Amino acid sequence: MQILVVGAGVIGLAVAREAAVAGHEVIIAEATDGVGNGISSRNSEVIHGGIYYPTGSLRARHSTRGRRMLYEFCAGHGVAHKKCGKLIVATDDTELVKVKTLLAQGRANGVEGLELIDGDAGRALEGELSCIGAMLSPESGIVDSYGFMLALQGEIEDCGGMIAFETPVEHLSFANSQWQARFGGRDGGVAAFDAVVNAAGLGAQALARRIDGYPAAKIPPLVLAKGNYFGFAGRAAFSRLIYPTPVDGGLGVHVTIDLAGRMRFGPDVEWVDRESYTVDPRRADAFYARIRTYWPRLPAGSLRPDYCGIRPKLTGPGEKPADFMIAVEPAHGLPRLINLFGIESPGLTSSLSLAQDVVGYLSA
Repeated sequence: MQILVVGAGVIGLAVAREAAVAGHEVIIAEATDGVGNGISSRNSEVIHGGIYYPTGSLRARHSTRGRRMLYEFCAGHGVAHKKCGKLIVATDDTELVKVKTLLAQGRANGVEGLELIDGDAGRALEGELSCIGAMLSPESGIVDSYGFMLALQGEIEDCGGMIAFETPVEHLSFANSQWQARFGGRDGGVAAFDAVVNAAGLGAQALARRIDGYPAAKIPPLVLAKGNYFGFAGRAAFSRLIYPTPVDGGLGVHVTIDLAGRMRFGPDVEWVDRESYTVDPRRADAFYARIRTYWPRLPAGSLRPDYCGIRPKLTGPGEKPADFMIAVEPAHGLPRLINLFGIESPGLTSSLSLAQDVVGYLSA
């Protein structure tokens, strides 16, 4: 089968790699000049355990299974990663109730090794931490996301697949049992494929609107939630990921440690109406206030604007968070077309698992 995958972010690359390994002919059309230039290069690089999501949801299933697959892939392909563990902390009784609820949710999702500890045990693990209790998630970790994407690209190419960079997809139509794709860019033209996977991230809804016969009512809204990060100007105070209890639209301003040992904080949630990749330094005030609830000794003047990303959400502020949306033929009536909408966190963790299901559906 000849498969067109639109988008060379981590999801598109994972889908293309799964398809290529299964023996399909694969081409990825990427509008930019490299892999991972969108959402995939602007995240925490965290490998999530699978704790937060409703049991039975796509996010719960794929993050839990995807985490195991990701660790195995990284170990087998020389991708830098570290199972450093995570603490979700409570700084008052209300937050402690939330942490206990998350513990039950994580266990229901099959997340291994979760443990509720008291404040003394938390401080024994992380001396700078202030909390009255915490949940320890030993399976959480971090990964070199760009190294992961390069490994996926290498395996795609080893299996005969290819990536066409600077090649936006302008139009898709289905006729004579094949998909006709019109490409823009320097080497634009028209080509036919047996199947199409829309993994365009922030551009997924726009691409769906360029598909002949795709029902407009089946295209979900795109809600932009900007996440800002601040770097820490000093030696890392923690060896594990430190998360507060979740907030509306995100998991809270948390501590992330990268593979070089550098510490940064974020993301927050800033609802926006357009893409913008500048961090407003004034947001640091809210970061200091939130971080000091679990790290009171955060020095003044130690936070520096770092980078930001945009979450492609399907729901807005105050609304119940949407699940991943994998729109296959029964949802829209078009054969061998899969649209992936709202693949935000934990998309990186879930990527290999999502890819397995997507290619399995096309191969059925």
